[in-house]
Amino acid sequence: MDNESAMMNKEKRKGEHILVCLSSSPSNVKVIKEAMNLAKAFHASLTAIHVRSSNDDNLSSEDRARLERNMHFAVLCGASVTTVIGDDIPQQVAEYAHVSNTTKIVVGRSGSRKKHFWSRAPLTERLILLAPDLDVYIIPDSVADFRRQNKGRFIQEQIGPTLKESLITLLILSLATLTGLSFTLLGFSKENIITVFILGVIVISVMTISPLYSALGSLASVLLFNWFFIEPRFSFHTYETEYAVTFLIMLITSLIAGTLANRMKNGARQSAREAFRAKVLFDSNQLFQKAESTSEIIRITANQITTLLDKDIVIFTRHDEKQLEKGIRFESTHSISEIDKSDSDEEKIATWVFLNQRAAGLNMVSYGTSKNQYHPIMLNSHCYGVISIHLGGVPLETFENSVFISILGECALALENLRNAEEKEQAALLARNEQLRANLLRSISHDIRTPLTSISGNASNLLSHYQYLDDETRRQIFTDIHEDSNWLIELVENLLSISRIENGQMEIHRSLDVLDDVIEEALKHVDKNIVDHNVRVNDSDEILLVNMDSRLIMQVIINLVNNAIKNTQSGSDIIIETEKGVGCVNLRVCDNGPGIPDKVKSRVFDMFYTAENKVVDGRRGLGLGLALCKSIADAHGGTLTLEDNKPSGCIFTLSLPTEEVKLDE
Repeated sequence: MDNESAMMNKEKRKGEHILVCLSSSPSNVKVIKEAMNLAKAFHASLTAIHVRSSNDDNLSSEDRARLERNMHFAVLCGASVTTVIGDDIPQQVAEYAHVSNTTKIVVGRSGSRKKHFWSRAPLTERLILLAPDLDVYIIPDSVADFRRQNKGRFIQEQIGPTLKESLITLLILSLATLTGLSFTLLGFSKENIITVFILGVIVISVMTISPLYSALGSLASVLLFNWFFIEPRFSFHTYETEYAVTFLIMLITSLIAGTLANRMKNGARQSAREAFRAKVLFDSNQLFQKAESTSEIIRITANQITTLLDKDIVIFTRHDEKQLEKGIRFESTHSISEIDKSDSDEEKIATWVFLNQRAAGLNMVSYGTSKNQYHPIMLNSHCYGVISIHLGGVPLETFENSVFISILGECALALENLRNAEEKEQAALLARNEQLRANLLRSISHDIRTPLTSISGNASNLLSHYQYLDDETRRQIFTDIHEDSNWLIELVENLLSISRIENGQMEIHRSLDVLDDVIEEALKHVDKNIVDHNVRVNDSDEILLVNMDSRLIMQVIINLVNNAIKNTQSGSDIIIETEKGVGCVNLRVCDNGPGIPDKVKSRVFDMFYTAENKVVDGRRGLGLGLALCKSIADAHGGTLTLEDNKPSGCIFTLSLPTEEVKLDE
């Protein structure tokens, strides 16, 4: 039981894939070592991921050098290194983990905690929430770089004002003020005016991106309400102290309303993005499932990415382990052209990405300073190619990049499935060839031994006792030797003919011939035992001209008639019929023998198949004659079928395509 449990655990761990997060932290080496030990323990593949954010440009030269050293150390530990772009590090890691079939994530963490209720949760906590189905191993690490990135991102995204949003805020506040003045003229109460300003704050929150405008709108609403609508008007003084409470409640209400509106807006935007991402991935997955070739998968990937990004891309497919094919450019208009031969840098960077299995180009710590981005199309450490996105120096947005990475993951998975299917098909073909070879050797060794023994024995008898044998005995021995030799010659010819047809090496010389003449000539070469059967030819009422190789069709007729002779009792009827069908000519060989069992019919045209079947090409049963007939029929674009002849016997029907022929008078 212990051995059985160990085997089950080993099989379970066989498909493990571990993902370790890279950073410029000095203690990241420890994280990589722990991931390497974990990969060894689970016999798993190891991938190291670096999330390249917009704040990586602010890294010091020391941090950059340390990051490069950490990447190099990961490679030395047997990891394949990949780089993705995005500011939301946990989100990018979780998405890559899901598309790359990761089972375990190793990440570093320090003792930092969430400081305020409005601040974001630490990286490790968010990663666990985003990937609840994966095992997350947390190693003590320094997150100073993450904290610096988050701080920079907060200043850049949350605080940074824009002219457009400033004008929108001013316009809405102006409209709220004018509406309040109109309400005053109409005699409305101040409570209605307060509601108008709160509504204005909500509209500002919805129409602007930065939460800064929501807060400024709340404060400005209180000040405007005090200036225009509280006595004394046009000043910030008030005669009644109760208005101070009103101002405070109004400010708090505006801030809460604006915050809730911002959260709802962000949630709606995130939901819309997730829905769009899910639709793109679903459409891609559906298209990939229908793809049947590498070129079709590449075309689908290119169409999806150019539609998503509206950027020109170049895809380099794999030629061998160290070389890429020449890239194909897919323009945003979906037109296709080969890349310019003079663009040597693009091919050079793509080759580097292919060999190192790492992203490069724009905003990448790794190779190159190109204005384009280069990403490997890879899965399970097998790189299928490289994709280059022409960005013109403008990096992708975080969301666009996440969808792009997901499509690349789907593309790599589709290529992996196609490769597995091709390998499975090749293995099945090899197994089939091995089975055919084994059947051939077994059949030849078993069936050729008898005629060769007969020939050898009869020849030895003639050599030793020729003068003691009478003429009749000698004639019979010579006849037996001749028949056995002819059977061997026929066997070899059938083998060679089938081999040439199956390999496409047999030349078919077509010409218009009268089918009845071919039948007449074939009957001159059938088995001599034909005299023991009643053979009748029922000719068609009209002359049947067929564009065929007469020599091969004659061989088919000979094999079919010999098959009927050897598998029916003496005195049986063998009828050869011809008729003109729709676009074809039909030739039937009918007999009233014992017939063929239903369970055998589906395999009578298989090479070397005899089993219980008596329908074979010779008395010793190698099973080649009918297979040869089927191959010749297929080579002519025709068919060969088998059906029962009621009440007993078989009907083999050869159908050959015909052409309209005009005979000159």
